[in-house]
Amino acid sequence: MKVVLEDLTKKFPVRDRKGRGDVTAVDRLRFEIPDGYLIGLLGPSGCGKSTVLNLISGLLQPTEGRIFFGEEDVTLLPPEKRGIGLVFQNYALYPHLTVKQNILFPLENLKGKDKLTKAEMLQKAEETAKLVQIDGLLDRKPAELSGGQQQRVAIARALVKMPKVLLLDEPLSNLDARLRIQTREEIRRIQRETKVTTVFVTHDQEEAMSISDLIVVMKEGVVQQIGRPQEVYDSPNNLFVAKFLGTPPINVFEGRVRGHRLYIGDDAVLDADSVPDGEVYVGVRPEGFLMRETGALSCRMDRVQVMGRDISVVSANDAALNTAVRAIIGTESEVTKTAASAPEGSEIRFDLIPRKVFLFDRRTEKRIFLEEGGQ
Repeated sequence: MKVVLEDLTKKFPVRDRKGRGDVTAVDRLRFEIPDGYLIGLLGPSGCGKSTVLNLISGLLQPTEGRIFFGEEDVTLLPPEKRGIGLVFQNYALYPHLTVKQNILFPLENLKGKDKLTKAEMLQKAEETAKLVQIDGLLDRKPAELSGGQQQRVAIARALVKMPKVLLLDEPLSNLDARLRIQTREEIRRIQRETKVTTVFVTHDQEEAMSISDLIVVMKEGVVQQIGRPQEVYDSPNNLFVAKFLGTPPINVFEGRVRGHRLYIGDDAVLDADSVPDGEVYVGVRPEGFLMRETGALSCRMDRVQVMGRDISVVSANDAALNTAVRAIIGTESEVTKTAASAPEGSEIRFDLIPRKVFLFDRRTEKRIFLEEGGQ
């Protein structure tokens, strides 16, 4: 089921005595979710992503704009008539019911032509439980399940009535790190098998990038960028998107362009033939550094952090906005020994990989593109 949002806006009244007007949680949102896609709604807390989910589900009514499921305008349709499945952050399972009864609950409330026989309901519940791999837990109560198992029950309850759209509101936030990875892979597997259009809300960029067909990055109710995860990572529209995506985060420097050269501090680090002279922000991904004795960028050595397959060379630069500059270098690199033996405070030098370097306007923070070969 294709989902289309047209100029969707949601305002909430300010509840203070001064009455300064409404708060705009979502501001003229416009994008299309293709049929069968898993979309990641991504952004920091308070950016409006859960509000968007509640607008799609019908739990909230928009102040302006329209919502379409396929060609049908569902803007004013109540939630129970939209054909959605909703999984909450806290799972919201019925504690006094067994797993089987929790999954059966939505089917027992179907009426009219959609009403099923008891045998049909049991068959659907068992098939859905098998899909999410909890078919051996049907007689347990929620309190007897782990967090990951409870999450699967919540997903099964949302899927059992074959929704047109599946909505997941930060479904992994209550799980530990290892279980989060396992469960997000399960969610992706289930979504691919069912081919149901899915909207996945999260503030965890790694989570969104790992399972989404497309990500929608939001800030203060406004969409900043939409695209495939790797494309957005490799080509951010603005400084906010560049800083929000990536672990470790992007390194940001105060820089300037002068005479068709890009400078960080006194170091000329790249050609910038197409960029006019002026002050810029320079973003460099951690994997965008090449440690070389004759490198263009000078930094002061701090320490080396071993991270399994890679090492992180942590250094300092007076032009950096980050508290530390992090460069990721493979453990098999010849420079690894040099980095590990460099004393604290000594000079180390890097060349920069042009495609991992992004320029942003100092005032607007919008992307400035370098010429072909420089970006």
